[in-house]
Amino acid sequence: MKAFRPLAIAMAALFAAGAAQADITIGVVLPLTGPGNGLGIPVNNYIKLWPTSIAGEKLNVIVLDDASDPTKGVQNAKKLVTEDKVDVLVGSAVTPVAIAMAGVAAEAQTVQLMMSPANLPAGKDTWSFRLPQSNAVMAHALIEHMKKKGIKQIGFLGYTDAYGEGWLNDFKAESAKLGGPQIVAVERFARPDTSVTAQALKLVSANPPAILVVASGSGAAMPHKGLIERGYKGTIYQTHAAASRDLVRIGGKDVEGSFVVSGPAVAPEQLPDSHPSKKLALDFVQKYEKAYGAGSRNQFGAHGYDAAIVLEKVVPVALKAGKPGTQAFRSALRDAIENMGRTVLSQGVVTYSKDNHWGFTTETGVILKVVKGEWDVEN
Repeated sequence: MKAFRPLAIAMAALFAAGAAQADITIGVVLPLTGPGNGLGIPVNNYIKLWPTSIAGEKLNVIVLDDASDPTKGVQNAKKLVTEDKVDVLVGSAVTPVAIAMAGVAAEAQTVQLMMSPANLPAGKDTWSFRLPQSNAVMAHALIEHMKKKGIKQIGFLGYTDAYGEGWLNDFKAESAKLGGPQIVAVERFARPDTSVTAQALKLVSANPPAILVVASGSGAAMPHKGLIERGYKGTIYQTHAAASRDLVRIGGKDVEGSFVVSGPAVAPEQLPDSHPSKKLALDFVQKYEKAYGAGSRNQFGAHGYDAAIVLEKVVPVALKAGKPGTQAFRSALRDAIENMGRTVLSQGVVTYSKDNHWGFTTETGVILKVVKGEWDVEN
């Protein structure tokens, strides 16, 4: 009996060490296929560059493809919270999917770091925090730019889904506050559509001095080209979901001279040294382009970078309340995000609170102009 005692003590110590070092499990749901894959793949690209541990705890990252479909996104989220017992949900990068996932996050009382600017009804985002800038914040930057150019009327060509409708409503509300341009013509199209001929003809006929295209990733080039091909000669603006090289690559000469609102991480070299996000944005670009090639930087990969910053700030705080895998830890993560104070990210500065799970301020948006196939920051 005595011979077994040292072994028993050693085994007990081993189990105790194992219990103290529980993995932090992150469940990621992104559109790696389907029409939204141009958003999801860059986010996942940066997640692959995440640290392997935070505050001494190993990160266990599980990535699932939602195929740009809300039903699939919900199925994935449910699997992650019930079977994998994740501590955090990340996703989706497609707005309708992110909204659908929010219900799962709330029911499971698990923090959701959204990778899209998803609008949720009041009180429904208790567990959901956005890493992309809100449509209202980015609309603010667009409207101020339009006012400087003397634009008083615009047309709208956007998705039929929650991203398009969110932008339409937020732009109207923000423009009314700022005394900005009025939307005089509205046309919509679905994400999978391959042509906007009818919509473009109507907008060209209305002939507003500017048109706002609300689309995402590589899909933002198609409606833009459709307008040019139907003879539109005015100014075209795009939202932050279009701030990727895919717009320029696919749009070619048709997107020359257009304007795109973006976070700071797309062209940090052109920002003044006083910009709070410049250092982190440059760090993101260096790491991302080292892994994926020169010019590969984009709005979406930067959200993956920023998610790691948030986690590195709040995980040590949450560990004081409970171990990974417990509800105490998950609740503490939410509380820590709400109380983490002013935090500089590559995409701007956030100050989350109990009543504000958007975080970003109106100084966040950067206006980019496409000049000879490159981004030029507008001053």
